[in-house]
Amino acid sequence: MKHWKLWLPLAALAVLALFLARGLQLNPHELPSPLIGKPAPAFVRPLLQGGSFDTASLQGRVAVLNVFASWCAPCREEHPLVTRLAQQHPQVAFVGLNYKDEPAAAQRWLRELGDPYTAVVVDADGRVGIDYGVYGVPETFVIGRDGRIAYKHVGPLTPEVIAQRIEPLLKGAVP
Repeated sequence: MKHWKLWLPLAALAVLALFLARGLQLNPHELPSPLIGKPAPAFVRPLLQGGSFDTASLQGRVAVLNVFASWCAPCREEHPLVTRLAQQHPQVAFVGLNYKDEPAAAQRWLRELGDPYTAVVVDADGRVGIDYGVYGVPETFVIGRDGRIAYKHVGPLTPEVIAQRIEPLLKGAVP
């Protein structure tokens, strides 16, 4: 009983080692989102080409919300994948959220690279991004027919992420 004080630092070290081991098993590319399974935040914002966009127009449809900006190099990297995905799933609403960008620069960017989006929403002040918990660009959200966020990907999409995570959702797994 006299030596219990000697074991206390060792026990604290063991607990710390367990937390470290658990942290090393996590995927650093997957940031948890409290919005998964919750209703997607509603918004009405201007469209890049004029007019306005209301998320109510997505009711009953599966949607992909892709957060991008013309100044974002990884967005340019993932753009061909987003374009191909949109072409393969014409029944899905692909909404581009142009995040903290100059509208003229975004229009030039889309003319140069192609515009795969059903609608391109202007989020010049980042308010929609804040509501969605955007860490940075690019980010991609899959929203189910029920209006709930089914998946969030932080960073540029890859063929693996599309095949393993997004395609199954777009092929009808999302309610």
